[in-house]
Amino acid sequence: MIKSLYIENYALIEKLNIRLHPGFSVITGETGAGKSIILGAIGLLLGQRADSKAIKHGAKRCVVEAVFDLSAYGFDDFFEQHDLDFDGGECIVRRELTSSGKSRAFINDTPVQLALLKELGEQLIDVHSQHQNLLLNKEDFQLNVLDILADNKEKLQRYQAYFSEYKQSYKMWRQAIADAEKSREDEDYLRFQANQLADAELKEGEQKELEDEAEMLSHAEDIKQALLKAHHCIINEGGDDVVQQLKQGVSLLRTISGVCVSAEELANRLDSCYIEIKDIADEIDSLSESVEYNPERLNFVNERLSIIYTLQQKHHVDTVAELISIQTELEERLSAIENSDDYIKELKQRCDNAKEKVIKAAAVLTEERKKAAKKVEEYMVRSLAPLGMPNVRFRVEIMPRDSVTHTEKTVSSTDSDNAVLTGFNIYGADKINFLFSANKSGSMQNVAQVASGGEIARVMLSLKALIAGAVKLPTIIFDEIDTGVSGSIAEKMAKIMKDMGEQNRQVISITHLPQIAALGKSHYKVYKRDDEDGTTSHIAELTLEQRIEELAHMLSGETLTDAAINNARELLTTANA
Repeated sequence: MIKSLYIENYALIEKLNIRLHPGFSVITGETGAGKSIILGAIGLLLGQRADSKAIKHGAKRCVVEAVFDLSAYGFDDFFEQHDLDFDGGECIVRRELTSSGKSRAFINDTPVQLALLKELGEQLIDVHSQHQNLLLNKEDFQLNVLDILADNKEKLQRYQAYFSEYKQSYKMWRQAIADAEKSREDEDYLRFQANQLADAELKEGEQKELEDEAEMLSHAEDIKQALLKAHHCIINEGGDDVVQQLKQGVSLLRTISGVCVSAEELANRLDSCYIEIKDIADEIDSLSESVEYNPERLNFVNERLSIIYTLQQKHHVDTVAELISIQTELEERLSAIENSDDYIKELKQRCDNAKEKVIKAAAVLTEERKKAAKKVEEYMVRSLAPLGMPNVRFRVEIMPRDSVTHTEKTVSSTDSDNAVLTGFNIYGADKINFLFSANKSGSMQNVAQVASGGEIARVMLSLKALIAGAVKLPTIIFDEIDTGVSGSIAEKMAKIMKDMGEQNRQVISITHLPQIAALGKSHYKVYKRDDEDGTTSHIAELTLEQRIEELAHMLSGETLTDAAINNARELLTTANA
């Protein structure tokens, strides 16, 4: 719960530092005094969107900071999960906004993303404003009420995991059917392409070898002539040649090796040259004999290259390796087409299995909600009857969902009815409707459609009280929940809020009714002050005498009378009795 709230340079607030207390507290003040401003500042702590226009005129930044006592609410796991400092007791939440539009958020002095601040804020404070009465007409709100009371959190998470699995498997199944149908339309062309590549009997590296051979065959005569001349330069059968002269040089050097130390080494080196040149001559001769002009072979090579080039141009690639890869891909696609029925059958079975899990998990939710619905009905009648509705009737209607939430409008002939899941959404298979009648004879209808403003306020308060008993929410703020009620009904609503505050919780009510203000354990007043620098909003905790005076003003208006003061004193005495 909030121990203290500090606001600086926010709207009309220059600086505010107030301590708040456990239990039931009330905030009063004239319209326009700044109560909504304080709520707006608290909203920043809850991760709501910040607007630099909210910064007090002339200031460079605004700061909103709250100290929370969380010692009794088991938040250790949250702080450990997000690697935040926490001593098990106090938590400091701060939001800063600059005039340039930059916003920063801190939890225990650690900078955090706004999403994390919002996640924590939703677990710390519930602010109920008048517009939230519209939630009564929202199906997800009604479902949430039942799931909270049924403690369905884990069951709902399990269902949603199954539902997500079903949607994914259904999508894959439908896509496989569409792909198979399209592939069958293309099968003949794919098979033609695959056969064309297969008939080519392509081999990696073949293109380079063929291109080299084509070059050689195209210039066979020139190559052979050059080789013959090169061989003749080395070995001249008609006279002394290089090989013979090298051999003779080696012999001469060896004859003087006995008297010349260096001659032996030179002879060995020259002998190596002789051997190498002789080998080269032999290879040139061999190559020369192998080279011959072969028009038939040249035609074959050119035709083979023509096939390769045509395929490369057709498939927009540059290598035989890429053509082989395309051939493999085509064969795999054809194989997939041939086996598509088995694959589709497998996906459909997976979809059916996922659907079965969704149905079973949804059935568990429905049963738990039915049990919780009875508790809601009994509690609401018991709670609303003393609030001026002695003949109230309240019923939670749980029906199968009528709308189709996940299917196709048209289903192909390959579909099977048992694979399509209808009447389910992310919350299950239930459609919830809160039915209400304040009179014995009136027909029960949707509460948001038939209840008056005052009745809706009482219904929402009762629901909040019911929910508060099921969750450990540290702080609940009611912003004029008393709209449309007065007198003894307001007093009874105040007692409900007071009872909520006695359940180790902080309940704050912003009110204009003295009957509610009198029951607050603590009383704060919001007021405006004008000076030469402008108008500023302030809040102060009232003493007993100040409370009496404030209540008297709320009873009689601006002019205080002895009767109003006595009445205010009596209200406080009765409230504390």
